[in-house]
Amino acid sequence: MSALIELSGVRKTYRSGTVEFEALRGVDTVIAEGEYAAVIGPSGSGKSTLMNILGCLDVPTEGRYVLAGEDTSSLDEAALAAIRNRRIGFVFQQFHLLASMPAWRNVELPLVYAGVSRAERRERAVEALTRVGLADRVDNRPGQLSGGQQQRVAVARALVTEPDLLLADEPTGNLDSGSTRDVLALFDELHDAGRTIVLITHEPDVAARAGRNLVIDDGLITTDRVRAGAR
Repeated sequence: MSALIELSGVRKTYRSGTVEFEALRGVDTVIAEGEYAAVIGPSGSGKSTLMNILGCLDVPTEGRYVLAGEDTSSLDEAALAAIRNRRIGFVFQQFHLLASMPAWRNVELPLVYAGVSRAERRERAVEALTRVGLADRVDNRPGQLSGGQQQRVAVARALVTEPDLLLADEPTGNLDSGSTRDVLALFDELHDAGRTIVLITHEPDVAARAGRNLVIDDGLITTDRVRAGAR
């Protein structure tokens, strides 16, 4: 498998006046196409900073981040926004659904920004909702859905542009145990279908579902292990 993500010597330093804080201190890793990897670490470990760089929401202070062969490290905001819309699907702890819109309208939003026609947007949104098991909920508003169903809508929205990377930040943090199992089972299905997934979490049980665990602490990847029997 070819590399989808390549991080080389990635550092991120934040400055406030004369005070500096180094959130990432030289991260090197490669994640292949089709891999399911979890980045796990406690609060303050650097995992949120790493997620922001992986998602092209921020750029390294030093080092290189290459996504699907494209070096993102020195791109301006407009170019980063284009990559986010084209190559990355985001799933967050907060569902970020618009309460006044039915599920399919929430899912189509990335396609609106991409300039896709209305007819095609609806078709692709319904297809994405069907893929996550919500074919019978396309016209329901978020308030008519359970927490697990709302997160499935968010996953459908992340998939509707057919991105190279599905990036999930604490996707089960607001869910009960039953909904957590359902969402993680959905990620298993997406991985089995060939989707590249990077999941950010502080929960070992959630990370254990991924085929590979990258443990981050104090701004460095301290452990990189492949789970026994990983698919």
